[in-house]
Amino acid sequence: MTTAQAGTGRTITTDIPARLDRLPWSRWHWTIVIGLGTVWILDGLEVTVVGNIAGRLSEPGSGLPITSGEVTGLAAALYVAGACSGALFWGRLTDRFGRKKLFMITLAVYLAATALTAVSFETWWFFAFRFLTGFGIGGEYAAINSAIDELIPAHYRGRVDLAINGSFWIGAVFGSLLSILVLNESILPANVGWRVTFALGAVLALVILLVRRHVPESPRWLLIHGRDDEAEEIVTSIERQVQDGRGAPLPEPAGEITIHQRRSVTFLEIARTVFADYRKRSVLGFSLFIGQAFLYNAITFGFGAILTKFYDVPADRTGYYFAVIAVGNFFGPLLLGRLFDTVGRRVMISGTYLLSGLLLFVTAWLFGQGSLSAATLTVCWCVVLFFASAGASSAYLTVSEVFPMETRAMSIAFFYALGTAAGGISGPLLFADLTGTGKIGDTVLAFQIGATLMCLAGLVAAALAVRAERRSLEDIAQPLTAVAAPAVARTGPEPGTATA
Repeated sequence: MTTAQAGTGRTITTDIPARLDRLPWSRWHWTIVIGLGTVWILDGLEVTVVGNIAGRLSEPGSGLPITSGEVTGLAAALYVAGACSGALFWGRLTDRFGRKKLFMITLAVYLAATALTAVSFETWWFFAFRFLTGFGIGGEYAAINSAIDELIPAHYRGRVDLAINGSFWIGAVFGSLLSILVLNESILPANVGWRVTFALGAVLALVILLVRRHVPESPRWLLIHGRDDEAEEIVTSIERQVQDGRGAPLPEPAGEITIHQRRSVTFLEIARTVFADYRKRSVLGFSLFIGQAFLYNAITFGFGAILTKFYDVPADRTGYYFAVIAVGNFFGPLLLGRLFDTVGRRVMISGTYLLSGLLLFVTAWLFGQGSLSAATLTVCWCVVLFFASAGASSAYLTVSEVFPMETRAMSIAFFYALGTAAGGISGPLLFADLTGTGKIGDTVLAFQIGATLMCLAGLVAAALAVRAERRSLEDIAQPLTAVAAPAVARTGPEPGTATA
């Protein structure tokens, strides 16, 4: 690494990004996956639990004067609204003050808010802390995805990012099975069981918080913010651990980048970068997020209500059905993730969105014909969401890797908030209204809206998706602080141009 004085900051030439990208997979990388990725288990737990306990919360004796529609509609929308505002608030701070500091703070916010949800004594209290729980989770989206993509080698970035975002569904399985247990009144009273589910979420968050202390700050972020000595120390330590575990010398890094260090980037620069320099990528990000946000927030918050209303499934039995769907969702990104690094981003992103949308149209038609039982509807959703889950996870991967380093967290936050506000808030509200009528045709319409949005997003991806597979982040989107075009290592064959 070489340095030179220039203006108010320093100009440095470094090979640290190339050194991180050339690392083979190791035990150290698993610590990153466990320390950072497990947070999506919490999100999956939260969303699933609320959907499954809606029927019980609305029953007399629950301890809260609340209706099922308010739980799956208003409370769900407040949770998502909190996540959107939290993403924007914490996302800016993540780019400015670092990944590690923010992923510790946002998890602490989640922990406190979900614990306070467990002691709700009035409806307004429940609503308020659902919003604050989402506020903490929204910050996690920006901080965690930024850190993961900046620490994971380019060859593995796609599959790892998808698998981590897909771990949401491990939480969903846990939440579904947990709801079966705690909603059983022979085990816990009606006004206690639902509280236990939120309390257990807080306990899990505390465990993750303790594990996360050992995850380092992103060396890429440190470099840009004038802390290159710390970056060098962290990367050297990582290399030592990887080499010791491998028992052989590491391959030589190829390529360097020269940057002019700065403390912060203005909102004007961020806006110009996102909406002018990378406007096609912005259209792509927004399309992917709105499609998956509507589909997932509507279905995960409303599936339990469909089972109870149309198939007379008892509230304390819906968890079994949701657990099956959640398993399918988890295996989607887990089994398909490798193809995003080999077949490529464009084919896989567009393919998963289009296929899930078309399969959902078929499911809507079968539901409308009365051809489905509770079990076969669950099977249909399991197949649809196997593909949709991989597509949805790729939305986070896309907006994380196709924008410059200095805007990464804010870009994730912006597209998550914008897409989720459009699809994730309107989805639960519209879905609750349509399914709440008890008319099959209205529920079919809800399915068709979700399917249409997924298909449209797939077509946008077919036209605009960036070929980012096996490429350095600095190659996909040149840092704003770069002095000249970066001469980074090509960790795979050059798949296309770097801009869209």
